Amino acid sequence: MESLVAFLSKAGPIGIAIVGSSVIALFIIIERCWAFRQLRLKDGRLLHRLRKRATEGSYTEAMALVQKESHPLALAMIPVLNRLAGSQRTPRAALEKTIAHVAAREVRQMERFLPTLFLISSVTPLLGLFGTVTGMIKAFQAIQHLGGKVNASVLAGGIWEAMLTTALGLGVAIPAMVAHNYLQGKVHEVVAEIKEESGVLLDELEEAGILDSVSKPAAIHELHAAHRENG
Repeated sequence: MESLVAFLSKAGPIGIAIVGSSVIALFIIIERCWAFRQLRLKDGRLLHRLRKRATEGSYTEAMALVQKESHPLALAMIPVLNRLAGSQRTPRAALEKTIAHVAAREVRQMERFLPTLFLISSVTPLLGLFGTVTGMIKAFQAIQHLGGKVNASVLAGGIWEAMLTTALGLGVAIPAMVAHNYLQGKVHEVVAEIKEESGVLLDELEEAGILDSVSKPAAIHELHAAHRENG
């Protein structure tokens, strides 16, 4: 504990700020990894069973299947099944809009804290650079006070802070940026899965004559538009 306090005292206030940012980044990474781990489908054959029940018109049974899941894809199917159960024939475009709205809400939930993680990965190198500048200023001030007679022990404090804050800034920023890109990639995977699987379901419902036959609309792309706005 004493060594940590001594280390932070040498790093200065900027180094302490960087270390504090690393704690926040670590919390976000652990929390988001745990959250994404919980998004796995419990039933590996859920999508097949869902399509089968839906095309047969067994919406209550299909609803029972998806309500057991916490995956965004399953959650996006709930309002679709409700709408199918409440009307005889539903336009495909209306269901696509419903899926897009629900999926956009789930994407926002998945991206929780990711902007903060990106901010930390962007700001900590700048804090490190700032610490480098202030450390060198202290070193040159020491030279001025000594009248040009350089004393290595006097300069060591400023140089130590300069190098340490740079290392801390990069040491926090690099893992934070890697983790952010990895987690953002997970979000993109879920978005692609929702678009693909919902499209397959709607195609089968349309072939079964449950949906109104209309030309392929662009409403499903609202999901990607909403995702781009959030990201």
